[in-house]
Amino acid sequence: MGWHGTLEPRPVRPPAAARAASTPMNGTLSALAATAAPTSIEGIGQPPRRGARLDGIDFLRGLVMIIMVLDHTRDYFGASAVNPRDVHEPALFLTRWVTHFCAPVFVFLAGMSAQLYGERVASRVALSRYLATRGLWLAALELTIVRFGWTFHPAPDVLFFQVIWAIGVSMLVLAALVFMPRAAIVGVGLGLVIGHHLLDGVVAADLGPAGWLWHFVHEPALLHPSAGLTVLALYPLVPWIGVLALGYGLGPVLALDPKERQRWLRGIGLAACCGFVLLRASNLYGDPTPWSVEPELWATVLSFVNCEKYPPSLSFLSMTLGPALLALAHLDARATSVAASSGLLGRAKRAVVTIGRVPLFFYVSHIYLIHLVAVVAATLTTGDAGWLFEALPPMSKPSGYGVSLATVYAFWVAFIALLYVPSRSFAALKARRRDWWLSYL
Repeated sequence: MGWHGTLEPRPVRPPAAARAASTPMNGTLSALAATAAPTSIEGIGQPPRRGARLDGIDFLRGLVMIIMVLDHTRDYFGASAVNPRDVHEPALFLTRWVTHFCAPVFVFLAGMSAQLYGERVASRVALSRYLATRGLWLAALELTIVRFGWTFHPAPDVLFFQVIWAIGVSMLVLAALVFMPRAAIVGVGLGLVIGHHLLDGVVAADLGPAGWLWHFVHEPALLHPSAGLTVLALYPLVPWIGVLALGYGLGPVLALDPKERQRWLRGIGLAACCGFVLLRASNLYGDPTPWSVEPELWATVLSFVNCEKYPPSLSFLSMTLGPALLALAHLDARATSVAASSGLLGRAKRAVVTIGRVPLFFYVSHIYLIHLVAVVAATLTTGDAGWLFEALPPMSKPSGYGVSLATVYAFWVAFIALLYVPSRSFAALKARRRDWWLSYL
């Protein structure tokens, strides 16, 4: 059986005339090209340097990690499909839509993480080596420990290529890019993020024997390369490499005086948001699925923000990274209040920061916890949990399975509470020890 695949729901392409229209030069993230000096921020798997400014960044990272758990709780416990996009089901749509911020912010902050390590070692060779080794580790982690967590299926007859793999391979690319001038790295990032839609007309079916490779580059699919082997190529690399490169390129802004730094973050974030509105309104470029006027105003609004994640469109990335940068500016200006806050709100803020300091540990832990509880719940409620040990459990939910959306939210809150305890312990361990193996977690 040859390499072939499908992925539902498939994006709807605009008319050929719209696809051929010239690319509007919107302001999305373009201000990054002006940056030039190095700075630092906590990286995935690296002990963070503590400080008020980093508390704001850790808070943002922790917040998107918490939101991510909601999406995967819905995947394993809800009755809906894995990617609900029906604008006429607003509660379900928005539950999915808010989680769109997770992957872009996670990848963007991973790019910023390279800046921290680069400043620590003060050597491009050492930075490149770090990115290469961490990239290989993350890619391997996705195909082993993370894969088993999603499936509970020991045989390697199904392979996932998702966000951790995308970050890993993007780090391998950045390991080569760091030897280029920073302006060139920013240019590469902008080119991939803004220009990748020029590749929308290229489809794997037209590339012959090499077509399978295109699914890992730009066209996601569920592939069956041989009998008994399933491959989910869900995170095509081209846009994500660009996001990681732009995260690395933003580093110099973070080294500025606090007020100047916040001004830049607000300016770039506002440019991205305005660029999204103008670009999306045009329906000419930036997303394969045009928005439409619906009978209800709220459905029209949801259609407007119903952007493509696989691969992430320019509109999708502008819609998510723009507000994230605005939020980072806000958190940066108030970071000192996190440590100083008292009462329940203060404890909640510090809990989010703690989660943001151990993102990889939290990510892997949440997969196993959600899947394990789903097995118990399915056994108790239906007497059948066998489908939770198959290749793609969230895509194999039996008819009639699933709890209400309100119950999904209740499970989500419980999972966050359960995950916080080991996350706090692991964060404390990393704060007091510098064992080499901790840098990989």
